[in-house]
Amino acid sequence: MEGLVEYGYWGLFIGAFLAATVVPFSSDVLLVALIAAGGNVVTTIIAATAGNWLGGLSSYGLGWLGKWEWIEKWFRITPEKLEKQSSRIKRWGSWLALLTWLPGVGDVMAIGLGFYKVDFKSAALFMLIGKCARYVMWALLYLWIFPNAVA
Repeated sequence: MEGLVEYGYWGLFIGAFLAATVVPFSSDVLLVALIAAGGNVVTTIIAATAGNWLGGLSSYGLGWLGKWEWIEKWFRITPEKLEKQSSRIKRWGSWLALLTWLPGVGDVMAIGLGFYKVDFKSAALFMLIGKCARYVMWALLYLWIFPNAVA
């Protein structure tokens, strides 16, 4: 666990970035493990949020470019799957970015938001808020279950 703290913040940043893009795993586990290993809670949340947010923005950017070959190759999202999200994206717009942290559908939402050219600034802001709230929730849950874990 000491190695986790040593490489932890950058490792968490990279892991959270990849979790929002091409690598299917949960960055929540990395966040909790780093806190359990003695990492600073605030720094851990910032690193995870920044990585996951930038990963989500890269998914948005890929959608914005609209190259199906890339979307299908890197995210395994078919045109049919993205078109199913179309009505939700058109109805809710950038507010959907609050939910891009959700497992499974979050990447599709981020790509869809870009593909359908939803306003970047508001989508980026809502994505940041949603992803940060996710990590704050996990940190608070950990600290609630293990109140003496952080000195």
